[in-house]
Amino acid sequence: MTTTKDNLFKPEKLSAQAKSEMTTSVAKEILASEASARQKKTEKLRALRLAQPAAEPAPKKAKASKKA
Repeated sequence: MTTTKDNLFKPEKLSAQAKSEMTTSVAKEILASEASARQKKTEKLRALRLAQPAAEPAPKKAKASKKA
């Protein structure tokens, strides 16, 4: 392994603003991927629901009158 300044010295520390920007960008990427996955799942479930035959609603039972 050759000796270079990158091997001998620690890399410069990132500023607080740079760290904040990096964290923000990573968080936005994660949120975007979750939103995309949620949208795909919603579309898939909607397609499955629409593919099912329409179920007829059950007839409502008449309330029995109470006699005392």
